[in-house]
Amino acid sequence: QVQLVESGGGSVQAGGSLRLLCRDSGRIGGAFNMAWYRQTPGNERELVTCIRWRNDLTYYADSVKGRFTISRDKARNTLSLQMDSLKPDDTGVYYCAKSREYAEECTSRRDYYTWGQGTQVTVPS
Repeated sequence: QVQLVESGGGSVQAGGSLRLLCRDSGRIGGAFNMAWYRQTPGNERELVTCIRWRNDLTYYADSVKGRFTISRDKARNTLSLQMDSLKPDDTGVYYCAKSREYAEECTSRRDYYTWGQGTQVTVPS
């Protein structure tokens, strides 16, 4: 059974940095898009960033462009999210997600079949 496990969340002051890690017991390499989603109480999960299996092209939500960086290490089966210049609006539970195989675009939530348990990120205002 494929399992995604996130780590690296915590509380950090505004302007600080955190690095989230997602470990996949299956394969992060291969033809799978990967993504980080964020959820706050009472709201739907929103896409923060994703990386396509084809050419490792990336997408970032406007709110995190220039501050967050997604990357993956296929040899280690890990997905990372480097978060810099954190803001209170970045607070939420961050979920790692893995798409169905051979999904073309990485921005469609309906293509994500496997999810981690989430890790809390808190940036006090």
